[in-house]
Amino acid sequence: MRIALSTGGGDAPGLNAVIRAVVLSARGRGWDVLGSKRGYAGLLGDDDVVPLTSESVRGIMAHGGTILRTTNRGSPFNYPVRSPDGSWTEIDRSDEIIENARNLGIDALISIGGDGSLAIAQRLVEKGMRIVGVPKTIDNDVSGTVMTFGFDTAVNTAIEAIDKLHTTAESHDRVMVLEVMGRDAGFIALYAGVAGTADVILVPEIPWNMDKVCEKIRARDAAGRRFSIVVVAEGVTMPDGEVGVIGESLPGQARRVGGVADVIAREIQVRTGKETRSLVLGHLQRGGSPTGYDRLLATRFGGAAVEAVANKKWGHMVALQSPHLVTIPIVDVLDSPKRVDATHDVVRTARAVGISFGD
Repeated sequence: MRIALSTGGGDAPGLNAVIRAVVLSARGRGWDVLGSKRGYAGLLGDDDVVPLTSESVRGIMAHGGTILRTTNRGSPFNYPVRSPDGSWTEIDRSDEIIENARNLGIDALISIGGDGSLAIAQRLVEKGMRIVGVPKTIDNDVSGTVMTFGFDTAVNTAIEAIDKLHTTAESHDRVMVLEVMGRDAGFIALYAGVAGTADVILVPEIPWNMDKVCEKIRARDAAGRRFSIVVVAEGVTMPDGEVGVIGESLPGQARRVGGVADVIAREIQVRTGKETRSLVLGHLQRGGSPTGYDRLLATRFGGAAVEAVANKKWGHMVALQSPHLVTIPIVDVLDSPKRVDATHDVVRTARAVGISFGD
């Protein structure tokens, strides 16, 4: 058996732990393992396909990022190609992947990625490729699994930032608005906000208005708590329906969102008269060593993915359904995106302890 590995989409702490677990588990079965560099670029000939051995994954468990590198604009079905005149076009190169994989003697592919990568994997499965998926996203927005690796590390990074903002906010009687990642789902903002004892949490799933946010800040002032911490997910829709957009996206890349923290901070200052500052945590949440939880979960996912290949679970994704790991069809995963449930116990607990969601 010869299997290949690819890592697609945004990087996440724990990717290397998955790679290590796949390689060691597969080698233990006597299988060969190849790694496709930069997502599917390696299999398309635009980058390398490299052999992965026990030696090549030695010591990578604690390292962030991915030794295979990754991209969020390499869909083989809409592959960006730059013309000599500088313009971009997108072409379908999916047949090339299937042919090149066959020529390399690849029997199966383990695709590690989020919703976008899983959607690509499903389309390739429908064209005959043998693929098993591994869920990866710091946003924790992949359906069918209780948790994805990288999420715990991102939350801990955000909590550390909130802890530090508390001390400077209290010293100056300021309002601090922290923007964390979360294009469509507010799990990082929710979990970090509750664990970091934020005063206001704004997520895409719960409609909010500025009056309620300012009402909470004024109430804290009246109670003698003259500083406030607001945690906001980058994909939050403003009350006027607008979403913050920063910079130009490259061809094949999703629209970049963010910058809402600055807009919200300026509005809070105007309405309350309190000095308000904003901070965008950005890609710090993607970097650094994975937490112990993420290392363990990623290793479990890697081992389970190899077992799924052995059991010929083509078109399935490994998932955590506590306390066990299972496999579920990728089509079911893609059927309903995972979002923060406004009735979830974490949301209810947050409200019970006095956190406002601006609603």
